[in-house]
Amino acid sequence: MAQALTLNVLPRDKAGKGSARAARRDGLVPAVIYGAKKPPVMVTIKLNELIALLNRGGFLSHQYELSVDGKKERVLPRDIQLHPVTDTPLHVDFLRLAKGSKVTVEVPVHFSNEEKCAGLKRGGVLNIVRHEVELNVPATDIPESIDIDLASFDVGDSIKISTVSLPEGCEPTITDRDFTIATIAAPSSMRSEESEESEEAETEESSED
Repeated sequence: MAQALTLNVLPRDKAGKGSARAARRDGLVPAVIYGAKKPPVMVTIKLNELIALLNRGGFLSHQYELSVDGKKERVLPRDIQLHPVTDTPLHVDFLRLAKGSKVTVEVPVHFSNEEKCAGLKRGGVLNIVRHEVELNVPATDIPESIDIDLASFDVGDSIKISTVSLPEGCEPTITDRDFTIATIAAPSSMRSEESEESEEAETEESSED
């Protein structure tokens, strides 16, 4: 499960455009902490610290522990507004994570044991259909990734959500079908051979007729 990253924030006394613009002039990004049936709290984040986190990737799927006036809040980023031209962060919404509640997140898919995969050894190609899967997960126990072991898969196999072992308490938001995450596609040489064999079989059948 993902570990919460610590992020220092500063309290913001006023809401509104004027206060937000003043914060941005000082190199700060306005943000709000909401949820868990508590009043929203206005804060600011240092722009350079936020950009460093964004550059790491996966910002919206990581938990953070915010320290506000000595009080710690476990949160999950739910939205970030960027400048339409410069992509500079303008505002962040943080959701408080309450124990016992669930949240919906996009969890990245990671593949392992490519070198042991029979299908890839035979020249097959890993065709990734979904790089992320949307899950309903415990708010205080968000998985960092979905890990899929490729060792047992061969050419022609489809890796569906039903074949993946999800962490306890996690479930896909798509429940009406057994969707595909990836496939092991046949190499072009194998497809050509199969096509030639099929054509030969058809020719033999035609001759017999």
